[in-house]
Amino acid sequence: MDKYDTPQGSAGPAAFVRAANIVKAYGDHRAVDDVSMDLKAGEVVSIIGPSGAGKSTFLRCLNFLEMPTAGAVTIGDRSVAVGPDHATPSRKDLAALRRNVGMVFQSFNLFPHLTALRNISLPQERVLGRSRQEADERSRALLARVGLKDKADSYPSRCSGGQQQRIAIARALALDPAVMLFDEPTSALDPEVGMEVLAVMRELAGDGMTMVVVTHEMAFARDVSDRVVVMVDGAVVEDGSPEVVMSDPTNARTRQFLSAVLGR
Repeated sequence: MDKYDTPQGSAGPAAFVRAANIVKAYGDHRAVDDVSMDLKAGEVVSIIGPSGAGKSTFLRCLNFLEMPTAGAVTIGDRSVAVGPDHATPSRKDLAALRRNVGMVFQSFNLFPHLTALRNISLPQERVLGRSRQEADERSRALLARVGLKDKADSYPSRCSGGQQQRIAIARALALDPAVMLFDEPTSALDPEVGMEVLAVMRELAGDGMTMVVVTHEMAFARDVSDRVVVMVDGAVVEDGSPEVVMSDPTNARTRQFLSAVLGR
């Protein structure tokens, strides 16, 4: 049997996203140490854990913004494998896999010289080949969806942090991804402003979007996720339902982390 056939946390043959035996090493240090994870279509998985656990690095390996040292990623019908037994993936292969993925970062990464509308429309024109009119129609619909219909002609500097992050979510959604990756999307925001972003994410989850969310928002992980994964020192130490992981964890490192962040 191939080593990529039995990932931990397996969802079986119905898996829509599969990360198998992902390793990311920097010299002798393994920032991500043999991590595997499966998601079914429409599933929401939150990844929690202490700082430096490798959560964001793993997330970036899922769409090869970080090139894994070894492992394989499958999203839908696209697979890319890397490591000593595999050839270096081509740009075409990486582009095909990334085409299925939308990503929202801690920082908003908006073009400061473009309006909210153009920030969302330009990638559609470049990546999907949509006309400007088609892209703008899609962009305006998405701005309305994230509660920013009146911000189409505003530049990022004229928008709050929460508004910029919602524009970034709309930009990712505009490319019609099959899965959305969120890397601590509220960490740079005040709690009140962060709630606006979390509300949009809750709505996406309710609409059936497949999502992987690295987060420190324990309420989101508990209330919205189908599964919660705990990473410590580059490895998965717990993977289960929010009720079990958050209320009755089996791993000592999970209990230690939750005690620190929840004060219990």
